[in-house]
Amino acid sequence: MDYAALLMFLAVFIFLLLGYPVALTLAGTSLIAAGFGVLFGFFDAAFLYALPSRLYGIMTNQTLIAVPLFVLMGVILERSRIAEDLLDAMTRAFGRVPGGLGLAVCLVGMMMAASTGIVGATVVTMGLMALPTMLKAGYHPALATGTICATGTLGQIIPPSIALVLLGDVIASGYQQAQLSLGIFNPKSISVGDLFAGAIFPGLLLVALYSLYILGIGLLRPSLAPSADLPRVPVKQLLSSAVPPLLLIGLVLGAIIVGAATPTEAAGVGALGALILSVLRKSLNRNALQVALVSTTTTTCMVFFILIGASLFSLVFRGLGGDEVVAHLFDQMPGGVFGAMMIVMVVIFLLGFILDFIEITFVVVPIVGPILMAMGVDPIWLGIMIAVNLQTSFLTPPFGFALFYLRGVAKDTIQTVDLYRGVIPFILIQIALLIILAWQPEIATWLPHKIYGS
Repeated sequence: MDYAALLMFLAVFIFLLLGYPVALTLAGTSLIAAGFGVLFGFFDAAFLYALPSRLYGIMTNQTLIAVPLFVLMGVILERSRIAEDLLDAMTRAFGRVPGGLGLAVCLVGMMMAASTGIVGATVVTMGLMALPTMLKAGYHPALATGTICATGTLGQIIPPSIALVLLGDVIASGYQQAQLSLGIFNPKSISVGDLFAGAIFPGLLLVALYSLYILGIGLLRPSLAPSADLPRVPVKQLLSSAVPPLLLIGLVLGAIIVGAATPTEAAGVGALGALILSVLRKSLNRNALQVALVSTTTTTCMVFFILIGASLFSLVFRGLGGDEVVAHLFDQMPGGVFGAMMIVMVVIFLLGFILDFIEITFVVVPIVGPILMAMGVDPIWLGIMIAVNLQTSFLTPPFGFALFYLRGVAKDTIQTVDLYRGVIPFILIQIALLIILAWQPEIATWLPHKIYGS
């Protein structure tokens, strides 16, 4: 039964493909595997004694408190029409430039990514607001849909991001585990702030590459991205739409990076700031606030329910010797660390077709992360590579989640083939970013090392 852990891993994905809930699948499959293991003598039930302490650790984890606060911040900004006003102002500011509407969508998508951090919410919101305007202006459906899908996934990599908060907590735990396995009993630590700082340059580089592509299409093939005859926006309106959310995002992110606040404290400031902005603009009524609170509670419960199931899964996986099996497999791979990293990136990319980033973060990363970091992989660089990889899988046909989100709100206004064709250039751009980060890891590691010396 040396490969019992891998069989359990395979069973989890089979049940997920059959449509069973993620958290219950993780917990149920793990308990069944543990039961068979105890019955046939290849699993020590003592491993399950650690479950209560793990659950208590989840409940008392200060970093994870940032999750509901960042979600609340994003939902309030979305419900208070701040994003809609910003998109209107930006499209009128850039609309007369060839490709200008695409540039406006890219910039607003970047700001929404930094405020909401949730891919589904950003893609749906941008699809409802921007897609009709772009199609009416004469944009080719493939370019319009590709731009919206790609910019909607920026929430995976641009901080402050829910994905980076969860990934940072898992990477930090895995990094300490990796050092302990190497006999380092005074381990160094990394934080979510390290991952936020590491994601800034890759995120901005990705936005720049998107913008250059859209601008190039507008200049070289203006029929695909024509200029739009929109009324000019007054400078005062542009500033009033763009400055408040930018200041809020800058305050939250800046406080984390300079060390003035923890991610949890900054998330609290962000949620309060979003609420104040919406009150000052008189754009958040009682019903919208209630919807925002319910949405935040639902998302938070989903995240923590999955985390509980994943904790049970990792305990049983370790009890079945899964860590040793995976480490042995990595040691046998050709190419050493590079070969192991390549295999992990390919596996995560493929799993991104059928699993959300939350499941991959809680299930896959705790298994492979400590082993890769024990082999010498930089934890910050690893976290950023995983985040960009997951973002790419969100776009890849035919299973990319962003495609389903936009397909749901676009209905019959676009054809599926245009949707698939539109995202291909952006997928290539993201793959190019992964290659650049593999070639020059300092793009992700320089800033956190400069700020924190980590």
